[in-house]
Amino acid sequence: MCTGKCSKVIAISLYVLAGVSIICNIIAFFPDWSTKYAKLDSEENGARITDEVKFMGGVIGGGIMCLIPAIHIHLTSSNGCCANRCGMFLSIGFAAAGVVGALYSLATSALGLSNGPVCLFMETPTSVPGWGRPFFNNNGSYLGDSDLWTKCIEPKGVVEFNLGLFATLLVVASLELVLCGIQMVNGLFGCICGTCGGRE
Repeated sequence: MCTGKCSKVIAISLYVLAGVSIICNIIAFFPDWSTKYAKLDSEENGARITDEVKFMGGVIGGGIMCLIPAIHIHLTSSNGCCANRCGMFLSIGFAAAGVVGALYSLATSALGLSNGPVCLFMETPTSVPGWGRPFFNNNGSYLGDSDLWTKCIEPKGVVEFNLGLFATLLVVASLELVLCGIQMVNGLFGCICGTCGGRE
């Protein structure tokens, strides 16, 4: 496959992945599909939204920082079979920015999974419920024990909600990382070897 066609496939894949990343991060602000927790969090009533959601790894890292390279990579691929050497050279830098964005999204997602959600919970059956992160210090071991998930009283199903979204963001960021890495190599070949068929 020529470097231009490869760039086009990578760019289109990055468009889809960046969209999924942005949507997942935005949805994560609304646990139990309710806006009240985001509103309470913004009114400084204490944390109601998981910190890693507010780090915006999906919007900034996996979204914008991968969408901008995708646009450039797509434009580079549209100039004939393999675009031009300068465009392919620039795509290496843009793909590197995508790698940084994907790593940021990957890190925030992994932390979100490891630390668990913010929820209303009781430390013991006789204690008063309070807002916090009941799984914060257990190194992610709560992920394999669904019986522990019942500790969270409110928002309803918040552990499953966060688990699904952060796991999706983790997979998406991993794919973006791989695609941007491939584009860096592809851009290098396109820059050094020029266009296929001998055209510049």
